[in-house]
Amino acid sequence: MTAPTAPAPLPPSVALDLGGRTALVTGAAGGIGRACALRLAGAGAKVRAVDRDATGLKRLTARANGLAGTVEPLVLDLTDLDAAEQAAAGTDILVNNAGLQLVRPLETFPPEVFHTVLTVMLEAPFRLIRGALPHMYGQGWGRIVNLSSVHGLRASAFKSAYVSAKHGLEGLSKTAALEGAPHGVTSNCVNPGYVRTPLVQRQIADQAAAHGIPEDRVLTEILLKDTALKRLVEPHEVAEAVAYLCTPQASFITGTSLALDGGWTAH
Repeated sequence: MTAPTAPAPLPPSVALDLGGRTALVTGAAGGIGRACALRLAGAGAKVRAVDRDATGLKRLTARANGLAGTVEPLVLDLTDLDAAEQAAAGTDILVNNAGLQLVRPLETFPPEVFHTVLTVMLEAPFRLIRGALPHMYGQGWGRIVNLSSVHGLRASAFKSAYVSAKHGLEGLSKTAALEGAPHGVTSNCVNPGYVRTPLVQRQIADQAAAHGIPEDRVLTEILLKDTALKRLVEPHEVAEAVAYLCTPQASFITGTSLALDGGWTAH
């Protein structure tokens, strides 16, 4: 299946300075997480790149050579919740990005997969926030950015675990915003539509089976059906929005959800 042609990469539109800040990005070995780690490091941050994919983290670290900041790989499975909380200690910026997806009808959705999705995409962000807040509160400054999804704002059939996790993440993010406000800590969600990542590419076969249509019709008839802009979002576009929310200039933006959905939620 051939996806719509990607637009040419754009240079960063905002000159960001995150020098002296320590950031943690989960799911950093690929896709949106990789783009976020590189963008924050490019702005001067010291980035802890968390993923269970050691090989992907090595490639990320090599790609980060020469940037203003640094990338330090941390191989970690986020189902180890105690380790996740410990990893977040001392961070100024937390980007909760890691996720997984399975497309199945509710009546055949594996309960163990539902549990894992909720653990990685909701409980782990709670533990990471819990681990990061003491340092953030102590210094009176912090940025929490939760990679939600248009599925944090809208539901889709056959995605019970993913939609449940993202809706829960929205509530967690808003609660962190209310509690963090007196301490100079902001918390926001970024809500992309379908992004050009391996996670989305892997959905195509699952969606074809769930809807009973050929794979070459999934993109146009399922994934992009409700968007006004008929293309996938690029990881660097999402990373730019995430990076802006981490700046001092974004200090009055908290408790909100920034939709990068090509007009999906305008319906």
